[in-house]
Amino acid sequence: MPLDFTAIDFETANSSPASACSVGLVRVRGGEVVATAGWLIRPPAGHDDFQEWNVRIHGIHPEDVARAATWEQQLDALTGFAGADVLVAHNAGFDLNVLRRACEVTDLDAPPYRSLCSLAVARKTYKLESYRLPKAAEAAGFGAFAHHDALADARACAQIVIDAARRTGATDIDALAKAVGVNVTVPAAAVPERAVA
Repeated sequence: MPLDFTAIDFETANSSPASACSVGLVRVRGGEVVATAGWLIRPPAGHDDFQEWNVRIHGIHPEDVARAATWEQQLDALTGFAGADVLVAHNAGFDLNVLRRACEVTDLDAPPYRSLCSLAVARKTYKLESYRLPKAAEAAGFGAFAHHDALADARACAQIVIDAARRTGATDIDALAKAVGVNVTVPAAAVPERAVA
């Protein structure tokens, strides 16, 4: 199997993981970036307050998303872009939790994506003082970028995984995970229950 995956990054309006206000997506086929997409999201009602701390980090203001698609309106575009790919994110637990929680508060079924954490991959691939996305991306040969811009972050994340696969000779996501000693996470709903004896 080729090195195929979709890198994803969310920015949030506040400390609620359901408060997605921006997403970046990068499709990789055969270890090459073949498509990118990113857009603003109007966060779900009740999770749409923009906290000063978050605004300082990503620069997105309430007025920027006032006419943006809601979570319910944009989820099909997100899943249409990612298809059945493994989702890769830097600190994947955060981004996959945003996906789950935003679906939960809008009464939508969260898509059961498998995921790989590029932060975990970077920690096993490079010897760095910091594994924050800019430092790990630099080690992967990806130069300066607009950190906390969702699309730029997703592109940097993709480069880490592409570089780690090249270094290990891994030909797909599962082989990379095995080579560096990390897990591809499977959502709980996708794990078959053990038979009770």
